Amino acid sequence: MSSSLLTIRDLCAGYGRRRIIETLSVPAIEGGSVTALLGPNAAGKTTLLRALAGLLPMTGGLDLCGEDLTALSVAERASRVTYMPQSLPQRVALTVFEAVLAALRASPLAGMSPEGARNEAMRALERLGIADLALSSLDELSGGQRQLASLAQAIVRSPRVLLLDEPTSALDLNHQHKVMALVEEVARERGIVAIIVLHDIALACRWCKRVMVFSKGAVVADGTPEKAVTPEVLAAVYGVSARVERCSRGFLQVSVDGPA
Repeated sequence: MSSSLLTIRDLCAGYGRRRIIETLSVPAIEGGSVTALLGPNAAGKTTLLRALAGLLPMTGGLDLCGEDLTALSVAERASRVTYMPQSLPQRVALTVFEAVLAALRASPLAGMSPEGARNEAMRALERLGIADLALSSLDELSGGQRQLASLAQAIVRSPRVLLLDEPTSALDLNHQHKVMALVEEVARERGIVAIIVLHDIALACRWCKRVMVFSKGAVVADGTPEKAVTPEVLAAVYGVSARVERCSRGFLQVSVDGPA
């Protein structure tokens, strides 16, 4: 499967008259791997995801494999871009299986047979290890279980662009890495653009091929983890004195000594 390619040109977005992102342009984001957005609170990470998903007014260009996303209807854009927000709805009168099936029916795969749709929905739950929760009400789940169910909804839609806003924030250590491994696997298998907001720098360095570091609505570092996550960047963006070292398996580790 050929990989998607997302280009962002001169993007401006915000809330009302408050501009959060001003004229953002970055090198094309390639499909087939995961791109992490790092940075302190209110740096513009969620604003970018919501703008990409068409949930915020914006100006500028968004090109997906030669197609102008800003020119598409809401339904057309939603068929290509899936967004999992950080804050999930609290009152949903559906079981986990029904919610995933509903997401599938609103996707480009909506035309499959009822049996095929049920099998596809169950496969998504199995990949996340929550098949045993299929008949549970969403209202009965813990915060972490709700995140896993929401991720199953996002993945089953088979988008060309997958936008995840802190999908591991309520998960234990084991499930954090399981989720990141699955997102990386799905991106690689389907060639999709996967962009994920994280606060855990170690997760980003372990699972993401590209890291974009935000500060005050601008990208101040962009590249591989080795290029983007440096002591200098961490000091400037987070105000901490930190050491960046490579572990025995070759992944970067960040040790914070204290305020810069």
